[in-house]
Amino acid sequence: MKYLKYLITAILFVGFALTSCEDYLDVSDELAEERSLEKIFSNPQDVRKWHRVIYKGIPNTMNFYWVSSVWDTGMGNPWTNLADELIPIHIDQYPYTRSLSPADRPLFYGRWHLYRLIRQANIFLENAKEIPKTGDADYIGLLEVEELKAQARFLRAYYHYLLFELYGPVPIMDKSVDPADPDLDFARNSVDEVVNFIYNELTDIAEDLKDPNYDEPNYLAVPTKGTALAVRARLMVYAASPLFNGNYAEALQLTNKDGKRLFPDKDDTKWRKALDACQSFIDYANAGHYELHKEYTNGVYDPYKSIYEVHMKFNKEIILARSDPQSVFVGQVGEIDHYTIPRGVRGGTSSTGGGGVLQELVDDYFMSDGLSIEESPLYRETGFSTAGEDLTGRTEVGTYRMYINREPRFYQHIFYNGRKWHIGGEQIWYNKGGNSDNTGYAPRSGASLYKRLSQRVYRQSPHPFTEYRPIMIFRLAEFYLLYAETLNEVNPNDPRIIEYVDKVRERAGIPLLSAINPQIKGNQEAQRKAIKAEMRIELATEGQRYFDVKRWMIAENKPGEGGLGGNFTGMDMEANTLEGFYKRTVIQNRVFERKEYLAPLPQEEIQKSRLLVQNPGYTTIDE
Repeated sequence: MKYLKYLITAILFVGFALTSCEDYLDVSDELAEERSLEKIFSNPQDVRKWHRVIYKGIPNTMNFYWVSSVWDTGMGNPWTNLADELIPIHIDQYPYTRSLSPADRPLFYGRWHLYRLIRQANIFLENAKEIPKTGDADYIGLLEVEELKAQARFLRAYYHYLLFELYGPVPIMDKSVDPADPDLDFARNSVDEVVNFIYNELTDIAEDLKDPNYDEPNYLAVPTKGTALAVRARLMVYAASPLFNGNYAEALQLTNKDGKRLFPDKDDTKWRKALDACQSFIDYANAGHYELHKEYTNGVYDPYKSIYEVHMKFNKEIILARSDPQSVFVGQVGEIDHYTIPRGVRGGTSSTGGGGVLQELVDDYFMSDGLSIEESPLYRETGFSTAGEDLTGRTEVGTYRMYINREPRFYQHIFYNGRKWHIGGEQIWYNKGGNSDNTGYAPRSGASLYKRLSQRVYRQSPHPFTEYRPIMIFRLAEFYLLYAETLNEVNPNDPRIIEYVDKVRERAGIPLLSAINPQIKGNQEAQRKAIKAEMRIELATEGQRYFDVKRWMIAENKPGEGGLGGNFTGMDMEANTLEGFYKRTVIQNRVFERKEYLAPLPQEEIQKSRLLVQNPGYTTIDE
């Protein structure tokens, strides 16, 4: 229990952002106090404090509304706004309408600062030791040291994974170095070297980490064996995917200054390795460690409640999450309510306008019959519904028809024009002349994000003003779909492909693929399309879409087909009539260039290094 108390404190600590982004190998303020490592690692409280700092790099996937220090260090979730999912109210603060530049590092998405935390972990691993008990004084036993070291090794590997996800091959830092050394310089390791390092680290420490703890919600962000297996599985899927596996022609020409190639030629056997890694995780999950979260109402399965509650409570679907205290401040879980509850609802704020959902995402939700809007006979594009027309019973008579007869995830993820708020019954209008008066307090797309909002928060007693919820990073549904993806790449005839996609669809409350589309079985391209479509909806705005469309190398497609550039649409916010509001209108032209499949390394790091080389397509201005 002593270890658990410490771990809970450590996880609450990750709610506080890094306050500095100095040289990327800088380290804890402990050294700034001119205290020796020997003294620090001889004091149990200092050892634990040092260790807590390592947790600061765990991402906050709920922080995608506002500029803050978390964003500036890339550990919020700007990715859902950079992907074909959302459009923020402050659109001029994002690099949408121009290509990325190495000078953009401070702007929302840089992760290079993780090297500070990697060094923090390295110093801990090299210096932490047992501090024997003497009398009533605090101590650190061997078991605690081993537990803390296993967590530090996981975080070091996980931060290398996050760097790899964004930049591609990066320098491996597996030991501490002196950032003041004038000769300090590092070249990039190759893709295969980075993948092998992370894979081996996660494999080595998996058995040293504990199984998931379902009795203590504050244990969420403490890495477990399941977390290690999950990160390892996603890593190997990255390594097998086109971006990192021989399909990015420009990267195949990238070499270090000594001529060493950084990207490998295509190797189809990597899909088998990815499948093996996914299989290890699935076997572990199926041994009783994880399960899709399901809720029941009066003994009957309730998909609407299940889809909502999976993000609202501690449950066995969670693989890794943050456990921040509830708050309305930026970076905390309450922020999603603070910036997304519509104006016109009690508790809606003047900051409303965040979380505008692009029409491309709205269109991709299935109909209640499990088919796409292109395939379903239930879909009608125009006009207002009449009594009995919505077979789901989820909408009001007079709702615009594009919003009726949609799947349960649609109604739990999207708040559309004319919908009534779930507590006070206020009807919300985003069109000109509606609740927002179209003065900047409405989502720019004409629909807003509803997913992960508390449906209990309402600023009137007896309702709560804010509510705790886990900040999800990895959950089981994603890995069911990754498993199906790897199975399909290795053997399209494997029946488990459809089986695991259908597990996700069953929880979502829509007809199974095996029932409505059995002819796709064994058709690799058709199954590939179905898996991607399911990922698109199930994981919407959770922060993974941006990286998936890049690893698949479909980010150059047009909007609506995975593309990140081109004309993105919403409703016509300037229309003077309600009918006119529902006309699809271009609301932003975004730019995506091939070089952006990988983010640029920070310009200042390239300038001061003799060995680092920039990612293909980017130009660095020499000093």
